[in-house]
Amino acid sequence: MRASFLLSMIIWLGMLLPPAFAQTLDAGASDESTSVSTVLPDPLTEDAARALVSKLSDEEVRALLLERLDLVAKEQLAKPGSGDQIGMFGFLSQSIIGIGNNFSIAVQRLPVLFGGLQRGLDNFLNGRGLAGALQFVGLIIAAVLTGLAAEWLVNRGVDKWRPQKSDIRPGTLTETLQALSVRLFFDLVGLIAFALIARIAIGLAMSAPIDRFIAWSFVVQLIVKVRLVSVVLRFVLAPSNPDLRLVTADDWTARFLHRNLLIIAALLAAIGFLIPALARNGVPMGELRLAWWLNLAAYVWVIYTIWTVRDGITRILVGEDEDITPGMRQCADWWPQIAIALVVLNWVLIEIIASAGRFDLLQGQQNVALALILMMPVFDTMIRGLVNHLTPPLQGEGQIAERAYRQTKLSYVRMGRVILVVAGILIVTRLWGIKPLQLAEAGFGAQLAGRGIGALLILAAGYLAWEMLNCWANGKLANEQTEGAPDMGGGEGGGSGGSRLATVLPIVRLASQGAILTIAALLALGHLGLNITALLAGAGIVGLAVGFGAQTLVRDIVSGVFFLLDDAFRVGEYVDIDGTMGTVDKISVRSLHLRHHMGPIHIIPYGEIPKLTNMSRDWAMVKLKFTVPFDTDVMKVKRLFRQIGEDLMKIPEIAETMLQPFKFQGVYGYDDVGIIVRGKFMAKAGMQFAAKKEILARVRKGFEENGIEFARKEVRVKVPGLDGATELDEKQKEAIAAGASQAAEKMIDEAAGGSGGR
Repeated sequence: MRASFLLSMIIWLGMLLPPAFAQTLDAGASDESTSVSTVLPDPLTEDAARALVSKLSDEEVRALLLERLDLVAKEQLAKPGSGDQIGMFGFLSQSIIGIGNNFSIAVQRLPVLFGGLQRGLDNFLNGRGLAGALQFVGLIIAAVLTGLAAEWLVNRGVDKWRPQKSDIRPGTLTETLQALSVRLFFDLVGLIAFALIARIAIGLAMSAPIDRFIAWSFVVQLIVKVRLVSVVLRFVLAPSNPDLRLVTADDWTARFLHRNLLIIAALLAAIGFLIPALARNGVPMGELRLAWWLNLAAYVWVIYTIWTVRDGITRILVGEDEDITPGMRQCADWWPQIAIALVVLNWVLIEIIASAGRFDLLQGQQNVALALILMMPVFDTMIRGLVNHLTPPLQGEGQIAERAYRQTKLSYVRMGRVILVVAGILIVTRLWGIKPLQLAEAGFGAQLAGRGIGALLILAAGYLAWEMLNCWANGKLANEQTEGAPDMGGGEGGGSGGSRLATVLPIVRLASQGAILTIAALLALGHLGLNITALLAGAGIVGLAVGFGAQTLVRDIVSGVFFLLDDAFRVGEYVDIDGTMGTVDKISVRSLHLRHHMGPIHIIPYGEIPKLTNMSRDWAMVKLKFTVPFDTDVMKVKRLFRQIGEDLMKIPEIAETMLQPFKFQGVYGYDDVGIIVRGKFMAKAGMQFAAKKEILARVRKGFEENGIEFARKEVRVKVPGLDGATELDEKQKEAIAAGASQAAEKMIDEAAGGSGGR
C-alpha cells in the first residue's frame, strides 16, 4: 500500500512539474550540462516509475518525494500575482518562514551530507574501479600541466614586451596605471592560453561526456576563476609591491585582503564545481544542501574579513585627500559596518529567492552583487583618482577661488559616488531580472516597489542636479581672480573687493538649490501617491500669511535684490552706511555683514540702508595738507614732494597700487600760523592707506633733512619800549614773564569756554 502510494505520488509530481533545471558551468559547457531530472525516467510511465522505486531504498524514496513536494510548494509561491494576493506583510512573513525552512532543512540533511558525498563518489567510480579513477585524476593533472606549459611558453614569447618587476617604478598616476595595465594584459593572455590548451587536452584525452564535464568544471571553477580573481586583486592591491598599490593600504591590509578574498572565491568556486558534479552522479541538487553550507561559509568569511580589516578599509576610503570633510570621514568610519549589513542583506535576499523557487535568478548573480559590495572601496578610490587627475588646475587666485576649487573636486567625487551606487543597483537588478513590477508581483507591493523605487530615483536625480549646480558655481568661482593685494592698510580697513560674480553667485546658488530641493521633494512625494496639490495650496496660504505678517522681511529681501542688481557693493569692499563703516564680510538674503577694521561685525538689514558710500570701487584720490612757517621756501617743498613721489614709484609693492604718483599741488591757503601746502596721489581703491602712511613718514623725514619745520602755534608778548633791545634786566624779564603768563591763561580760558559752548 505504501509503495503504491509513493509510486502514484512520484508519477503525479513528475507529470505536474517540468524537468528541473541544472546550473550550467559556462557557455562552453552548456551543451554537456544535465539536470536533476536524470534521476527520473523520461517519459515517466508507470512501469518506469516502478522500476525506479524498486532500485531505491526507503530513505531515497522519501528524499525524492520531499524534494518534489518542496518544488510544488515553491512553484505555487512563484506564480504571478501570488504576491499581490498575500500583500507585503504576508510576503515578508512567508520570506522569514522560507529562510527558517531553508535552515531547518539544511540542519536536517546534515547527518546524510557525507553519506550523499560518498554516494556521489561511488556512482562516479561505478564501473571504473580504482584504476579508472586514478586514470581520470591523472588525465586531469596532465591537462592542467599541459595548460601550464602552454602558459609558460606564451609568457616566454611575450617576455620582451612584458614589463619586468625591476622596470616597473612608481611615477604619476598615468604611468603607474599604464605599467599595471600592461602587466594585467599579459597575465590575462597567459591565463587564457592555459584555459584554452587545458580545454583542448581534456577534449582529446576524455571521450565520455560526463568525464569531460567534470574535468572541465574542475579546471574552470577551481583554477581559472580563482586565478582570475587573483590577477584582478594583484592589479588593485599589489600585495608584494606597495609602490604600485592603487589604494591607500598598508602591506598587512593588502596581503590580508588578497589572501582572504581568494579563500572566499575558492568557496564560491567549490559550489560551482561540486553541485553540478554531484548532480551528474546521481545526487540531486538540494538533496544534501551542500551549496547552502558552502554559501553560508563564504558569507561568514566575508564578514570576518571585513570586520578584521575594518581600519584598513577606512584608510582606503579616506585615501590621501587633505580636503576630506568630517561627513566623508564619518562615512568612511561607518562603511565596514554598512558593508557587513549589505552582505547580510544579500544573503537574506538569496535565501528569499531560493525559498520562492526562483533558482533562475541565482545563476551567479548573487556573487556579482557580493563582488560589487567588496570592491566598493576600490571603486571609490578610482573615482577620487580620476577626479584628481582629470580636474584642471586652479586658474584663479585667493581664498574664494581655492575654496571653490576644493568644493568643485568634492562635488565631482560625490556625483561619482551617487552614479556608482545607482549603476551598481541597476546592474544587480538587471542580472537578477528584477523590475519594479516583478517585485510587486513577488509580494513586495506596488507602493513599496514601483513608487518607492521611483521616489528614490527622483531624489537621486535631484541630488545630482544639486551637485551639478555646485560644480558649475564653484567652477566659476575657482576661475575668479579674487586675490586682492596684501593687507597694506595696516588695519585701516578697505580693500579692492571681489568680483561681482563672487558676490552674486552664492545667493543665486542658494536660491537655485532651494528650488531643486523643493521640486525634488514634491515630485518624490507625488510619486509616492501623496496629493501635492494640497501641499502647494497650503504652502501658498502660509506664504501669503507670512508675507502680510513680515512686511519688514519682504522689504529687506526686495531691497537686497535691487542693491545686488545695482552692483552697489561686493564682498571685500569697504563701505560707509550712514556713518557705519566696515568691509563687506558676508551677504545673506536679508542682511549685510560689515566687518569693522577693529574687529566688530555690524549686521544691517537691506531695508534699513538709507544711503551707501563705496570706498573700494575703481580708484581713490588722496589729498594731504601740510602747514609750514611763513618764511618757508615753497619751491623747496615742491622739489621735495616730487622726489618723494619718484622714490615711492621705485618700491614694487607701492608702485603696483599707485595710479598717479605723489606730487606737489601748490599753496592751498594761509592760516594764523603759516602757509598751507598740499600734495596728492591716486591709488587703487583700498590700497591708498599704505601709500598715505609711507608718504607721511617720508615728508616728515624730508622736512627734517632739508631744514623745513612744521608751523606751530606760538605766544608772542610785545612790551612797549623794548623794541630793538638786546639786553634785559631782571625787572624787564619779570614783566615779560607776567605778560606771557596772563596771555596763556587767557588763551586757555577761551579754549575752555569754546569747548563748553560746543
